[in-house]
Amino acid sequence: MTARNISQFWKWGRKIICVGRNYADHAKELKNAIPTEPVLFLKPPSAYVREGSPILVPPYTGNLHHEVELGVVIGKGGTAIPQAAAMEHVAGYALCLDMTARDIQDECKSRGLPWTLAKAFNTSCPVSDFIPKERIPDPANVQLWLKVNEQLRQSGSTSQMIFSIPYLISYISDFITLEEGDLILTGTPKGVSAVQEHDELQAGIQDVVTMSFRVDRQD
Repeated sequence: MTARNISQFWKWGRKIICVGRNYADHAKELKNAIPTEPVLFLKPPSAYVREGSPILVPPYTGNLHHEVELGVVIGKGGTAIPQAAAMEHVAGYALCLDMTARDIQDECKSRGLPWTLAKAFNTSCPVSDFIPKERIPDPANVQLWLKVNEQLRQSGSTSQMIFSIPYLISYISDFITLEEGDLILTGTPKGVSAVQEHDELQAGIQDVVTMSFRVDRQD
């Protein structure tokens, strides 16, 4: 560890590595094939937004979706990390949202283009406070939920993930060197849906953390 404060990783972490389609039911609800290896994409650090600031709907989308996820905060960097040692590189966790411009993503997919505009815009990665590793002793059995205007939209467990956290850390580090302060988003359970301006989003990890965000439209 360096002198940097890992509990404020969003201030200085250099990248957000996201895993798509890591829950079979979510892949099915979007009519995607079940992946045989992780589907990866990136968000820049400018995607971070913290409680107290709004999620901003980009002007180019008419179909912004919520995706609640467990985030893994890297505490020790590495390349080609073996699965058996992967959890030694984890400093802790965060509750995260992967906000997605679904109409733009669908258009990009149909044209064979990258998902950047759909996934990497400002405020596309709301994050909770840092969760120390010891508060989630079994990250493979974490209950996630999300409500929109008090109505439950997503509820699932990380036990439903196709690729485990140690596997993801090892797989990603084979191609992308992991660095202290990086965040890995591990995928979302089924139940994603559109949000509108003025909606109130609440999300949580059962018995660990909750967070709330309001949706506004970008000027």
